[in-house]
Amino acid sequence: MRARIKDIDIAYRLDGPAQAPVVMLSHSLATTMDMWKPQLPVLAKDYRVMSYDMRGHGESSAPGGAYSFPMLVGDIVGLLNHLKIERVAFVGISIGGMIGQYLAIHHADRLHCVAFCSTTSAIPEAGRAMWDKRIAAVDSGGMAAQVEPTLERWFTAPYRAAHPEVMDWIGTMIRTTPAAGFIGCGRAIQEMNLTAQLSKISVPTLVLPGEKDPGTPPALSEVIHRAIPGSEYAVVPDAAHLANIEQASVFNDRISQFLRRHAS
Repeated sequence: MRARIKDIDIAYRLDGPAQAPVVMLSHSLATTMDMWKPQLPVLAKDYRVMSYDMRGHGESSAPGGAYSFPMLVGDIVGLLNHLKIERVAFVGISIGGMIGQYLAIHHADRLHCVAFCSTTSAIPEAGRAMWDKRIAAVDSGGMAAQVEPTLERWFTAPYRAAHPEVMDWIGTMIRTTPAAGFIGCGRAIQEMNLTAQLSKISVPTLVLPGEKDPGTPPALSEVIHRAIPGSEYAVVPDAAHLANIEQASVFNDRISQFLRRHAS
């Protein structure tokens, strides 16, 4: 399904009982809503699960130029308004978790609770320079060269070796991400700097990193946890960046426990 939100189309899907509390899932950079496949059978038993392709990804529009978090959050608020959904429990991973932080600071009235997974609240100067290089590489050569190094960051070596079918699945998502979407979201990530504002978050919050995530290690999640009053914190063991896939059972259990207490 697609919704026209201002000047772009946002693709989305709804699973689970129509009258159940809504859980919204926000994916990582260079994937699509399909990355939540390990969560749907579990969450859709008790919740109306809304997953979507953020702008620049999947079947959503991929306009050129730099994106921003107000823009990405505006897409979500527009989608909620389009579907006449007042409040959701929001689960975001990687850039999805960054979007969730901005949403919780500026649109708390649309949330029951939030979970920030494998993410950070700020990009240091060295990180901004890294993103300049990564964006330049995609701008000149497309997404193909990003597949292998991204998979190496997103999954531990033992998991990659044992699950070639998952590497093909996620690798295809990375490869087929529109360059404009990667670049646009990359520019938003470069400007991420919300640590000083996290104390404004008042909705129930879970911070959930992967133990072996090299890009957004648990130390960055600890910063988020310490800054948000009353937030919960747990680490997914033996998982790198996409902990929802590498350790789906543990991830699902932890998210489900949190949602049972706060999703409505």
